[in-house]
Parts: sequence; C-alpha cells; structure tokens
Amino acid sequence: MSEAAYLQVARDIREQVSSGQLKPGDKLPSFAALCEHYEVSNTVIRAAMLLLKAEGLIDGRQGKGVYVANPLPR
Repeated sequence: MSEAAYLQVARDIREQVSSGQLKPGDKLPSFAALCEHYEVSNTVIRAAMLLLKAEGLIDGRQGKGVYVANPLPR
C-alpha cells in the first residue's frame, strides 16, 4: 500500500525546505496551484498544510497566504 497523498505532499514540501529550495519567509504557491502541481484535491493540500503547520514548518497568515516559518532556535 502506498503512502497517503497528503503525506507525500507534506514530505515533498518538507524536502524543499530542508534542501534550501524554499527558505524561511518564502510564500508557498496557492492551494489551487498546489492542487494542480500535485494533481490532488484541495482536501489533500489542506491536510498536508495542517500537518506541516503542526510541525512548525509553515505559518498560515489569514488572507495573506502560507509561508515557510522561520526555524525555531535550537
């Protein structure tokens, strides 16, 4: 059985952040653009975003979009 779609999307975005492709403060594409890119539904993108937000990797700003969060000091 393959991994759930939202986990694949979350992992891909996580890898883009860890590789430096996406940097803290970068704005993520719109939900519509992400749906198109990953060929998934809005529900899948929302689930992936909730997961990444819970991990502290992204920061949603109402009416502004979703951004890569600044890493927490260790």
